Amino acid sequence: DQRDWYRNQLDRRLPFLGFAERYFISALHGSGVGDLYEAVKTAHRAASIKVSTPELTRLLEQAVHDHQPPLVRGRRIKLRYAHQGGQYPPVIVIHGNQTSRLPHTYKRYLNNFFRSALRLVGTPIRLEFKTGDNPYKDKRNKLTPRQQRQRKRMLKHVKK
Repeated sequence: DQRDWYRNQLDRRLPFLGFAERYFISALHGSGVGDLYEAVKTAHRAASIKVSTPELTRLLEQAVHDHQPPLVRGRRIKLRYAHQGGQYPPVIVIHGNQTSRLPHTYKRYLNNFFRSALRLVGTPIRLEFKTGDNPYKDKRNKLTPRQQRQRKRMLKHVKK
């Protein structure tokens, strides 16, 4: 009964620690400590996982296929590929377009998807998003002489 109360309090006050397992130990009797050591080993193994780029990209494609990213300003966000950016905790770098506009709910979906697909227990996953630059961003379209004459003629008729 008391354990259930503490479990509910932990769930209510620390909802962001959903990835961590909870263990009840007794300082008086020393019970539950063996389970805790096993959990520490499992968490360390999960935090030091190495995953190849093709495998992460395949998982990303599967996640996008199962649940498409929402439209942002009428455009679909395209998530192109993923690779591992680090360990302790595992960092997954996802490349795509307009990733800064990706909603928090979709980021949480990806986080939970990677956690379940890679079977990571007891360690957080950090997702980083990278957006490529538009190569045509600063290039202006040069008007031909004929287009310049036509534009000049049209601007004559526009009231200021």
